[in-house]
Order: sequence, then structure tokens, then C-alpha cells
Amino acid sequence: MDGVLVVCSVLLALGALGAVVRMIKGPALLDRVLAADVLLVVLASALIVDMAAHRNTDNLPLVVAITLIGFVGSVTVARFVQDRRQP
Repeated sequence: MDGVLVVCSVLLALGALGAVVRMIKGPALLDRVLAADVLLVVLASALIVDMAAHRNTDNLPLVVAITLIGFVGSVTVARFVQDRRQP
């Protein structure tokens, strides 16, 4: 189980690092928003891995809140960008 936790932690850290780099370098607003959404997914995934490792569900409400915030934020930005592009 320790090896699986190390592999998951490394992969999640690489995903978070890639998202942070895209947030900093992203040429467009949509790139930055997508990177923030990916960062929220990585955070939720890290909490899920922690819950699986410790065999509890204490962080489940936090995971649900994070995923809802990410979804609502992405939809809001997509609608904002869509409204701006229409003539």
C-alpha cells in the first residue's frame, strides 16, 4: 500500500505542477480557468486518496464542495465567454 501511495502522490504532484505552470503561462483566460479546474480536480483526488489510505470518509463533504465549486465556476466562465463572442 505504501508504494501505491507514493505513486499516486507523485502523479498528483506532477498534475498540480503542470496546472500551476499553465495558470502562470497560459496565454488566454480560458487556459487559466481550465488549469484552475484541473487544480481543483487534483486537490479532490488527493483528498480521495487520503481517505482511501486511512479508510475513512471524513473529507467526503469537502470533496463534494470542491467538485461543485469547480463545476459551477467552469460553467460560469464558459457562459461569460460565450456571451462575449456573440455579435
